[in-house]
Amino acid sequence: MSRHRALRAKVKRGIAKWPVLVVVLVVLLGLSWLALSWAGGVLDRRSQALAQNCSEGDSVLRVAVTPSVAGVVRDVAQEYSGTRPVVYDHCIAIEVISADSSAVLEGLTTTWDETKLGKRPHAWLPDSTLWANRLTALNAKLVGSAPKSVGTSPVLLAAPEAAAPVLEDFRWSDLPEVTDWERFGQPWGRFSVAMPDPSANTASALAIQSALAGGKGPVTAESLGSDATKSALTKLAATVPPEVPATTRDALARLGDSATVNAAGFSATPVSEVDLFRHNTGKDAPSKPLVGVLPAGPAPVADFPYVALGGTEVGEAEERAAQAFRDFMTEPAQQAILARGGLRVEATQDRPAPSPGVAWSPVTENLVPADATTTQQISSAWASADRGGQVVTVLADVSTSMKPRLDKVKAALRGQVDRSVSGSFGLWTFARDLDGSKPYRQLVGTGPVGEKRDALRRSIDGMKTADGSQLYSALAACYEAAHDGFVAGRVNRVVVITDSTSDGGLDLEGLKSQLHGTDLAISFIAIGGDVDKAALTDIAQTTGGSVSVVEDVDGVEAALGQVLSTKA
Repeated sequence: MSRHRALRAKVKRGIAKWPVLVVVLVVLLGLSWLALSWAGGVLDRRSQALAQNCSEGDSVLRVAVTPSVAGVVRDVAQEYSGTRPVVYDHCIAIEVISADSSAVLEGLTTTWDETKLGKRPHAWLPDSTLWANRLTALNAKLVGSAPKSVGTSPVLLAAPEAAAPVLEDFRWSDLPEVTDWERFGQPWGRFSVAMPDPSANTASALAIQSALAGGKGPVTAESLGSDATKSALTKLAATVPPEVPATTRDALARLGDSATVNAAGFSATPVSEVDLFRHNTGKDAPSKPLVGVLPAGPAPVADFPYVALGGTEVGEAEERAAQAFRDFMTEPAQQAILARGGLRVEATQDRPAPSPGVAWSPVTENLVPADATTTQQISSAWASADRGGQVVTVLADVSTSMKPRLDKVKAALRGQVDRSVSGSFGLWTFARDLDGSKPYRQLVGTGPVGEKRDALRRSIDGMKTADGSQLYSALAACYEAAHDGFVAGRVNRVVVITDSTSDGGLDLEGLKSQLHGTDLAISFIAIGGDVDKAALTDIAQTTGGSVSVVEDVDGVEAALGQVLSTKA
């Protein structure tokens, strides 16, 4: 028995190696994970430190905003700043510039006036896509990305308190037909709606579009040229009161100061809901608020598009920051801020209170808006109808470079002639030795479009190209003839369509010496990149005109509509 114990005592039990290896491996993995976590933390902290330090410095994103919502956009900008945004290693700060859309458009497309508007913006929030379309028509390169709506506001008819209940069944399509309050059983005399210049006032432009649509829309180029639409435009222009305030803001002020219906010289004026809310609750609010009536039927709606701008003045950091701020504005929390300022948004049905004169009536159907080109054509058609129309002389380039573009230029001119309700129109062409030794030819002398429509159509169809350009010599002759035929009390202008530079004859200084001031504006539609934009801008600014730069000939029709829609 003792032998067995002795034998057992001599046996040594070994320890298996694989458990030890497993333990060692687990320990090593754990240490590796800790090391990686520590390294990752260091990198994260370094990244955060770089972000907080903004290695590329601070950058200011300037956003030009229509005055009706500038205050609430500043509130959104403050929220955005609270997120400590960093773009491309730049710390981003937002500067909101309150500016009328007409002033911003003029500044972007001519010379930006820092003394009046502050520094040039990197993004723009007007009250309607109408403005984005106009910017595109004038210079498409200035639009950095597709506009995106951040809120909406229907167009109302603002009227004195006594008149508003009477207009409950009014429709925008009634505008051309209703001329007297007797239509509503009231003894107030003439019924007239003030339409501040639709080229500068969105509510007027949308109201006119809705009146011509006759239903849910859209107005098309074909319908705009119909006899029925031209008749409606003529009637609508005839109902406009003799003295119309320059802006919707001025029209509201005059209505608000009136003790009785029609005391302002007109009965009502179109206004966006948010602008009426701002008017009735602002620091200069009237003692008796104006009342907003939502006409029956499809409603024209201002869509407040955010436009990230392009061009050489916008750097990569500002471009990316503009897009990031746009996305931030469409988040639910920021949408609620915009709703408190009077915009309608999808994220909430909340409305600001108190809101005297604004009922926030539900919109059951939106007007289908016209496309971008037709929108410009509507404005120019209105300009041709309002107060007898304009006196327009077109000088068209028919030099050899225009050959592949000429058919579309003809179509644009023919469409303008067909849609013109009244006013005067004339047509010249230019190229070297086009008429004997003259580098120009007068095809149709400027005169009443109703009398010259057929002659204009035939001349447009017969336009052919020839060698050379000599723009300045041709323009001097055309301008002098237009100046001799100047019609007082009307907008007189010369519009030049060209894709080339002047290659002989009169030089720039010689042309400028023959110009007579700003009563007769010269505006240019420049196609492609071969024009001398600096020279054209010099001529336009000397005469109070404008320069529209279109990438290709497809943009000519919209650009022509834009040029002819303005009153200057």
